[in-house]
Amino acid sequence: MDERLSVGAMMNGAPYSIGEDETVLMAWEVVERSGQSHLPVVRRDGSCAGLLERAELAVACADSAVTLSRRSVRDLVRGRRTVTVHPEEPALRAAAVMTEERRDALPVTDPHGRLTGLLTAQDYVAAVAGLRRTAGPARQAPHMRATLPGLPPRRREGACGIPIP
Repeated sequence: MDERLSVGAMMNGAPYSIGEDETVLMAWEVVERSGQSHLPVVRRDGSCAGLLERAELAVACADSAVTLSRRSVRDLVRGRRTVTVHPEEPALRAAAVMTEERRDALPVTDPHGRLTGLLTAQDYVAAVAGLRRTAGPARQAPHMRATLPGLPPRRREGACGIPIP
């Protein structure tokens, strides 16, 4: 792997994300339909509030559907320390952070803490194998991400994260 490779060159620049006010049930739907293993959680101002893992959501979904439709994603990420990296940082530094923090994914943020992408262990494997993603739909800005069909409309007031119809 090229030692000069940056986080921005490896990350998914348009991951699906979810607002912290959304329900746990909606978070599970986004993870299921998108196929992502990690779901960034964003605040109303676009800053990263945390990262949910698929397994963690599966455990949280053991409650009844009524409970899940009332429980917010904020409840799952509240009080956690969110470790992030920036797009211009060297990929090797991000790998060190992932190793030290025992994480297999990191939210990528701008200097103001706003989510700009997601870096996963799978992105590293692809880079080492020479299979890095090329520019295209997956590299669009987060606000231009394709939507997931069949999900209910998002609340418009204070909506954050990727628009999901």
